[in-house]
Amino acid sequence: MAYLDNIRTFVRVYELGNMSAAARDQRISAAVASARISQLEEHLNVRLFQRTTRMLAPTEQGNLFYRGACKILEAVEDAESEISNVTLTPRGTLFIAAPLGLGRRLIAPAVPGFKEKYPLIDIRLRLSDRRLDLAAEGLDAAFFLGVPEDSNLRIRKIADCPRVICAAPSYIARKGAPETGRSLLTGQHECLNLRYPGAPEFQWPLQTADGVKRFAVRGPFESDDGDVLTNWALEGHGLILKPEFEVSDHLAAGRLVRVLEAEPPVPIQMACLYSHRRHQDPKARLLIDYMVRNIQAELARGKGQDPR
Repeated sequence: MAYLDNIRTFVRVYELGNMSAAARDQRISAAVASARISQLEEHLNVRLFQRTTRMLAPTEQGNLFYRGACKILEAVEDAESEISNVTLTPRGTLFIAAPLGLGRRLIAPAVPGFKEKYPLIDIRLRLSDRRLDLAAEGLDAAFFLGVPEDSNLRIRKIADCPRVICAAPSYIARKGAPETGRSLLTGQHECLNLRYPGAPEFQWPLQTADGVKRFAVRGPFESDDGDVLTNWALEGHGLILKPEFEVSDHLAAGRLVRVLEAEPPVPIQMACLYSHRRHQDPKARLLIDYMVRNIQAELARGKGQDPR
């Protein structure tokens, strides 16, 4: 297993281009990662990376070995998958990701139940509102809201989630409630927006009498954490556009109030993203199926429907 660990570390160093990043990804120290690369180089009697204090780049031998190393790891994964199929006891570790709101409210609460059902599978959950690269991050699956940009990945649709625009009663008392999407563009209203590196311009799509229209909104506050936006809204600092499941408790308690109900936001797709190879892994398939069923049941309960 030590040799395989060395190969896995080499592949992540190669893909991430950084020893420290690869070490964090593998949950080992940078010193251990460096030692594994050195052991591999000694075994192969070649230098796999050119290293300086400022950069790390693969050598020609490193490029060649990377292609072979990927084939080795794929063969091991295939063999483990075959064993899991035969023994019906899937095992191993799954790396999954989700946006903060979706992850905290629907994914994380379901993880213990999945672990109880499949005790030999460990889950590593990463929550972030920024867009993630499945290959670069080493993810088995990523749950998301919206439309992904990468068409080379497979998508499992979970639901179309209703969205709401809402604000605290104190904000409405101070600024009034917007009556139409156009009133968001007058400068009177403050819109709280999700901003992360590479995020598109802010446009809130509303269902108007003339069809779906997008309104380029602005506001004084931005954050890459959706829950921070919710907290600002609760404090009366502006309007937020949110999936209904994220703010349903606040709406029910009156801490937030719906606005623009005559021109509601367009629902947003909730789905799971995974590569073709990942879905061949029985444990990844089990996790995706379990989460999809659980999320759909939770969303149905939130609407007062019978989840059966």
